[in-house]
Amino acid sequence: MAEHYKMLSDKSRLTILACLKEREMCVCDLVEILQSTQPNVSQHLRKLKAAGLVTETRKGQWVYYALNVSDKPCLEETLNYLPSFKEKVLQVKGIC
Repeated sequence: MAEHYKMLSDKSRLTILACLKEREMCVCDLVEILQSTQPNVSQHLRKLKAAGLVTETRKGQWVYYALNVSDKPCLEETLNYLPSFKEKVLQVKGIC
């Protein structure tokens, strides 16, 4: 449990999780929202995946990430306190 909460201690990872609460997304969408670099976002996603908080699905040449906390009710409840990123997620151009 401590390792899962450690993943929530970073603002970028929290933002990624808040975005993934809205829908699955690819790295390029998250790069646009976070205003960060692709390697930086990929590194955060790698850590979240290793912790079991996100899953990835390959669709053609793109990899999409989705939230995976349904089996972690404590974290799911914690993520409910995050502000909504629905508007930002809807504004993403989907350049992938």
